[in-house]
Amino acid sequence: MDFSLRHCVVVVLPFLLLLCKTTSTSDSHHHGLKSLHFTLFQHETINKTGYIIVNGVAGPGVSQNTTPFGTLFVFQDPLTVTANRSSKLVGIGEGTSITSSLDGLQSISIAKITLRMKRHVGSISIVGGTHNIKPSDHPVVGGTGDFMFVQGYVTSSPLDLQGQTVVYKIEFHLYWPPYAVKKPSS
Repeated sequence: MDFSLRHCVVVVLPFLLLLCKTTSTSDSHHHGLKSLHFTLFQHETINKTGYIIVNGVAGPGVSQNTTPFGTLFVFQDPLTVTANRSSKLVGIGEGTSITSSLDGLQSISIAKITLRMKRHVGSISIVGGTHNIKPSDHPVVGGTGDFMFVQGYVTSSPLDLQGQTVVYKIEFHLYWPPYAVKKPSS
C-alpha cells in the first residue's frame, strides 16, 4: 500500500496529542481552579506507530493530507518534550480516528494520553473532531491518577508533515474544579 506518512499522521492528529514535550509548564490557580498548561510533541510513523485498519470507500485517496471517507486509523505514538524524536519520552498517545469528511481532511478522534512527568502521572482522555492540516481543539472528557476530575482541552497542531515521521505540537490546557484539589492537612 503506497501512501504518505503525512496523510496518516494528519488523520491521527487528534490522537497524537499524546506525544509530549514540556516546553512551557504553568501550574497555577485561576478563578478558584487549579490549572496546568504545557506543550509536548507527538511523533507518528506510518506502519510503525500508526496503521490504517479499514480503507475508506469514497473521496480522495491516501496522501500526506487525506484518507478516503470512512478510513479507520489506529495509533500508539510517543510524546516527547521537544520536537526531536530523541528527546525525553514523557508519554504515549493511543487512540483511533475515522475519516468523517468526503474531502478526506477531517476525522473524528478518540485518544488516551498517558503521561509520566516529573510532578504528574496518569492519563487524560480526549475526543473530538480533527482537521488534518489545521490546529484542532479536543475537549478533555476524563482522567486518571493525578488527572482525576480534570477538565479542559488539548490543541493538536501539525508541526512537520514531511518525511517518514509526522510531528504534532500538543498543547495541554487543564483545569481542576475546587472539589478535586487536595487541600494540605493541618
